Amino acid sequence: MADKSISEKVSVRFYKDREVRAVWDEEHQKWWFSVLDLIGVLNEQDDHQKNRNYWKYLKAKWKKQNSELGSVTTQLKLKASDGKRYKTDVLDSDGVKQLAQNFPNNKALEFLDWFTYSDNTIDGQSRKKAYTLFESNLINAIEVGTVKGLQQIHAYLFGGLYDFAGKIRTVNIAKGGFQFAMAQYLPQTLADIEKMPETTLNEIIDKYVEMNIAHPFCEGNGRSTRIWLDLILKKSLRKCVDWSKIDKNSYLGAMTRSVVDAGPIKNLIANALTDKIADREIFMKGIDYSYYYEQADE
Repeated sequence: MADKSISEKVSVRFYKDREVRAVWDEEHQKWWFSVLDLIGVLNEQDDHQKNRNYWKYLKAKWKKQNSELGSVTTQLKLKASDGKRYKTDVLDSDGVKQLAQNFPNNKALEFLDWFTYSDNTIDGQSRKKAYTLFESNLINAIEVGTVKGLQQIHAYLFGGLYDFAGKIRTVNIAKGGFQFAMAQYLPQTLADIEKMPETTLNEIIDKYVEMNIAHPFCEGNGRSTRIWLDLILKKSLRKCVDWSKIDKNSYLGAMTRSVVDAGPIKNLIANALTDKIADREIFMKGIDYSYYYEQADE
């Protein structure tokens, strides 16, 4: 079992609302995934100690069978729930697939299908583009707080994936029975939103809420607008949102409520602000959670 150094590039994948932490290996250009998180996903178990014990059991079992599965892990330090980093067993993509294929329950095949193909979906490809937006520093060239800036973000995230990437919609759309801004009035609506002030937290979130109600694109509004919001916060307040501190259902409920009362979403965002505006991990984790918010409930 090898022991590797810490990587600064981290990611969180979500499978049926459970986290699988991952860390990037720059030397070998690949992701490593937390074994204990994988065990928790495959067993639908949230108890860390039970997952640890089960992993010990599997390694002992495979060792008796002269299987190589228990020896393909390496160790990396990953951040735990207490904010500290601890060494833990990790597997690369091939190791994850081997684990799932040899896991002693019938839930593993469904997970294996998700793990194998999730990066090839539109969301998976768009999420990779979002990572690159930060890594390449292209994010620093985006206009802040403008409709054009939001179009730039959307065009980058979904270019080559949707033919309407970066284009303001010309059709009416609705979700959950709610009608977003009518297409015929959308240009004026967006012009009015762009003029809204953004000097205080309340003003910034009001602007964000109005842009969400406008929903200027046919698809990909939430993922684009959350980045747009963070850029405004960064410029005006030297803050950004640590999205990992905002529960998915709480966020979705607050955004639904924001049509008539922005109080809940203002409270959620205010309590999740951080001054780590240049922190790669905060941004990457924010992208992971942002895309997680858009996943349909199982």
